[in-house]
Amino acid sequence: MYYELAATSWGEEEIEALKGVIAGGIFTKGEKVAEFERGFAAYHGKRHAVMTNSGSSANLLAVASLFHVKDNPLKRGDEVIVPAIAWSTTYAPLHQHGLRFRVVDVELDTLNMDAGQLEAALTPLSRAVVGVSILGNPAPLDAIRAFADRHGLHFMEDNCESLGGELKGSKTGTFGDIGTFSFFFSHQISTMEGGMVLTDSDELGHLTRSMRAHGWTRDLPAESGLFEKRGSDHFEDYRFILPGYNVRPTELAGAVGVEQLRKLPAMIDVRRRNWALFRELFADDPRFIIQRENGRTSSFCFTIVLASRGRSRRNKVFNALREADIGFRMITGGCFVRHDVAALYDYDAVGDLPNACAAHDYGFFVGNQPRDLGPRIRRLREVLDAACG
Repeated sequence: MYYELAATSWGEEEIEALKGVIAGGIFTKGEKVAEFERGFAAYHGKRHAVMTNSGSSANLLAVASLFHVKDNPLKRGDEVIVPAIAWSTTYAPLHQHGLRFRVVDVELDTLNMDAGQLEAALTPLSRAVVGVSILGNPAPLDAIRAFADRHGLHFMEDNCESLGGELKGSKTGTFGDIGTFSFFFSHQISTMEGGMVLTDSDELGHLTRSMRAHGWTRDLPAESGLFEKRGSDHFEDYRFILPGYNVRPTELAGAVGVEQLRKLPAMIDVRRRNWALFRELFADDPRFIIQRENGRTSSFCFTIVLASRGRSRRNKVFNALREADIGFRMITGGCFVRHDVAALYDYDAVGDLPNACAAHDYGFFVGNQPRDLGPRIRRLREVLDAACG
């Protein structure tokens, strides 16, 4: 394909790291995972980073952990405020734990939750809010943090698409009580599959570490506060205290993560240079709505919403992209309540979600990668000019 949605960011360093793990013979989480966790926590200035086998699993652990905190734990039937645009496994763990959704529209120019609607979403049953930074662009995380603090809500930050973004001097993924990340192939760093839970809370750090591996005590320090040691290690090593999962990462993924994290700042710089060119070519064209940068984007991709609505115009654009061999896809998961699975969710929405629906029906994104995409971005401009007249 001439202009792909994603391309590998690996080099010889990652290949050598894999060879080192293979030679060592330890393939489930070990010292390389621990090294990556330490580096990731330090990069964000946080105390705890717990690696998982995917960003979706990180979301699952984050939600589950909030049901077991000592103060104000979530319980089935509680309400959580969510944005209308996010990925499927932003919502699924909430539903799987029996939570009810209050869905808030997005801003059409940022594609992130409209913080101005948060108060309208609040009810006496509200216990948590989920903030999602869409495709590298920081959500109004400071406003969501203030809202959560004002009303005593848990704040879970899904940062799976936006590693390396920044808002007011702080990195995305650090505003919530607990934050999550994904290291899938197309993301800012890739560990094949992989994810991370990030928190400053010792309690949440220990809860997620236990639930990552079966809910046992083996990975916890005795001073965690989650259990009191009793008996011999023969029993303690297989002592289960929480309803856990097995979402451990491989040592292969951890070793690659160590190398990718070293490259992250440089790769984001390249992504941002591509973003600057895209913005230069498209920002002042009234035919296209592109993301307005909030803070400092880590530019997962380039989003476009067609300002002139209509199925015929949309189809003409999509056909032109296909003919030009330019990859494109829906913006994240689109307006998620438009998917079949929403019939299984217990939810209501604040209004009709017009902006999320516009992005769903008339929006798309093309790829960004940590390499010079100048010729491809310019070709994109030519194709869309011709298609839109």
